[in-house]
Amino acid sequence: MDKQYTKDDIITKAREIAEMIANTEEVDFFKRAEAQINENQKIREKIASLRSLQKQAVNFQHYGKEKALNMIESKIQKIEEEIDSIPIVQEFKQSQGEVNDLLQLVANTIANKVTNQIIESTGGDLLRGETGSKVKATSQKTEL
Repeated sequence: MDKQYTKDDIITKAREIAEMIANTEEVDFFKRAEAQINENQKIREKIASLRSLQKQAVNFQHYGKEKALNMIESKIQKIEEEIDSIPIVQEFKQSQGEVNDLLQLVANTIANKVTNQIIESTGGDLLRGETGSKVKATSQKTEL
């Protein structure tokens, strides 16, 4: 019989995996890019302007001031484009995507492995993605 694991066992292993992910090249680059962004006065000023405009936009929206809201939204879009055009910001967003892809890959790998283990352990059909109980139920219907 296979070893039975507790939730605590799984959480312990998940923390180990999280530590491994936190020590990857992708995360290291992400942290360095974020630090460069935070140290860049020009970017910090643009982000501060952006936040201020976003607060104004919320107020204009709340009070139904459509014309003013449209003006603010176009200013917000312009500043967002300026920020996004800065190379370190582009690198940061790319590294953020790579870290998210890695996390998604881990989650999908776990989900697929669990599903396959269930199918295999019940004598199911991996190709059809059916557990043993489904395969048995289908074959019983055919026999009737």
